[in-house]
Amino acid sequence: MIWWIAATVCAFFVKGLCGFANTLVFTTIMSFGVSNRNISPVELLLGYPTNAIMAYRERRSIDPKLCLPLSGLVVLGSIPGMLLLKNADTGAVKLLFGVVIVLLGVEMLLRERESARARESKAALAVIGLLSGVLCGLYGVGALLGAYISRVTRDAGAFRANICVVFFVENTLRILLYSASGILNAGMALQAARLLPFALLGLFLGAKSGAVLDEKTVKRIVIVMLIVSGLSLIIGQMG
Repeated sequence: MIWWIAATVCAFFVKGLCGFANTLVFTTIMSFGVSNRNISPVELLLGYPTNAIMAYRERRSIDPKLCLPLSGLVVLGSIPGMLLLKNADTGAVKLLFGVVIVLLGVEMLLRERESARARESKAALAVIGLLSGVLCGLYGVGALLGAYISRVTRDAGAFRANICVVFFVENTLRILLYSASGILNAGMALQAARLLPFALLGLFLGAKSGAVLDEKTVKRIVIVMLIVSGLSLIIGQMG
C-alpha cells in the first residue's frame, strides 16, 4: 500500500503544479510491480475529481471557445483510440505520437523567450483535438493536448483551467466505457476511495507550489513534463 500512496502523492503534486502528467508519474511508479490493467482504472478515478477541483479553482480562466470544441473532438478521437487499443498493433502509433510530442516540447522550449502566445487555428484545433482523443483512448495520456493548449493560453492558470475541463469530459467517457466493459470494478473503486485523501493532499501541495513559483518557471516545468511524456512513449515502445 505504501507504493500506492507514494505514487498518488507524487502524481497529484505534479497535477496541482502543471495541470497534467499525473498519469505519467503514477503509471511510471506503479508499473514496477502492478499490471497496467489494474493501474489505469484506479488512476482514472483519482484524476476525475481532481480535474473538477482544478477546473473550478481556475474557473475564471476557462475559455469555452477553446475547451468545449476540444472536449468534443477528444471524445470523438477517444472512440477509435479505444478500438485501436483492442484490435490493432499500436506500437507505431505510440512511437509517432512520442516523437511529435518531443518535437513540440523542444520547439516550445526554444521559443520560450517570446512573450506572445501562438495564434489559435481552427484547423490545428481540429487535428490536435482528434489526435489527442486517439492518444487518450489508447494510453490515457494527454501530452499532445497539453502541448496545444500550452501554446494558445496566456498563462499557467488558463492552461490548467482549460486542460482540466477537457480531461474531465474525457474521463467521464472513459469511466462509463471502462465500467461497461468490466475493466473498472468495485475493488478498484474501493482502492481509489482509500487513496483519494492522498491525491487531494498532493494536489493541494502542488497548487500551493505553483502559486509560489514564478510564472515562467511553471511554464518551463510544463514544457519539460511534455518532453518527458513524449520520451516515455518512445522508450516504452523501443524497450
